[in-house]
Amino acid sequence: MEKLPAGLRFVEKAEEGDYAQVAALLNDFGLDDHDAATQRQIFTNSTGVEFIYQGATLIACGRVLSDRITQTAVYNIAVRRDFHDQHLGSALMRRILERYHGTTITLHTHPNTVAWYRRLGFHHLKTGMIIFSQPDSQWFQDEGFID
Repeated sequence: MEKLPAGLRFVEKAEEGDYAQVAALLNDFGLDDHDAATQRQIFTNSTGVEFIYQGATLIACGRVLSDRITQTAVYNIAVRRDFHDQHLGSALMRRILERYHGTTITLHTHPNTVAWYRRLGFHHLKTGMIIFSQPDSQWFQDEGFID
């Protein structure tokens, strides 16, 4: 399994997440605007979670929905800005890829991070389709996710 620099640790149990920090991290990147209670529900309802902590401080997070046989979808990958360029996002993703190896892994991402996911082995899906909830659809169009 993936190793982290000294002082950092992976946490894979949803009940050990600090959801005030999760909400702040995801909100900081515009990935989500839910509060801590809703993030707790979202992450605990997911098949799997990955957190990276330094002591009690959340550094990175991600979550997965999977049937653990054929299909896996990755969501909410985020790393604190002050920890960028330390390959922690890659470590978190490689950990997810190891845990769900053997399934088809999909995700949708911001157009600015497509190249990063390609370096991790992802391919552009030409036939992907999506229906966004009504309040989200305009933002996804404005950000270049959809036509």
